[in-house]
Amino acid sequence: MGWNERVIKEFRENNGKVGGRFEGAPLLLLTTAGRKTGKPHTNPVIHLRDGDRHLVFASNAGSDEHPDWYHNLVAAPQVTIEIGTDEGRVEPVGAQAVVLEGEERDRWWERQCEIDPSFREYERQTTRTIPVVALNVLDLSADPQRSRMIAEQLGKLHAGLRAELTAVRERLDRAVAGDAASAAGPDLVEQLRRHCLTYCHNLQMHHIREDGAFTAFERLFPDLAPVIARLREEHATIERILEGFEAFLGRDGSDPAQVRAELERVVADLEAHFAYEEEQLLAATEHV
Repeated sequence: MGWNERVIKEFRENNGKVGGRFEGAPLLLLTTAGRKTGKPHTNPVIHLRDGDRHLVFASNAGSDEHPDWYHNLVAAPQVTIEIGTDEGRVEPVGAQAVVLEGEERDRWWERQCEIDPSFREYERQTTRTIPVVALNVLDLSADPQRSRMIAEQLGKLHAGLRAELTAVRERLDRAVAGDAASAAGPDLVEQLRRHCLTYCHNLQMHHIREDGAFTAFERLFPDLAPVIARLREEHATIERILEGFEAFLGRDGSDPAQVRAELERVVADLEAHFAYEEEQLLAATEHV
């Protein structure tokens, strides 16, 4: 386990508190979608709270390169953050990233340097302007009707994931059947593996974003708490299944027939999860 993973583990196990060099620092966990792979990436970052938004600073410890998480959120601004709560647990929250500019950026950068002078030192070490990013937390209380739009959008995203899954299955079926066009080229197996991995990464990122949105739904619809608890448990179960599938692809993914069989084990749980989620969230938001 690397340094980043150890900090993340400690953060989640201790309601957002960690020791070592970040002891006492205001940390949050920021999860972005990889701009090239779509794979989820989680990073601990120092933040400054401003009402319902969180400001983060792409200092990269004074490096001349922006951190990867910054490039990721510029490409895909919908992110998930995790923060400690008064209830003693870390809570995922959906947020939209906005890069600040001009006077607003400068004002918050100066504020952060006053609070933590190490950021001033980071600024001295590089010629780049260090970006300041506002993470605007999803809040449905001011616009309850938005919850219906989000529930419907989740259904559309599920439809897209189902379509991707169908494409993967069809490609595997053609390979298993020995279709000449499908089997052309020595890198067929690698193409299939990449296709499957891309699907897994998209699904993982989708569930992480949903976990953040669920927090806003739970605040607006307290009666949904048992449903959301079940959905999060299902996310965790599917995550373990996907991890096993990815490990299989790396270890034994050379036979399209075996890949097809392993994929079906993923599909059964996934379809049941999608159906339950759509039914419950659409019903809850029907009359808002």
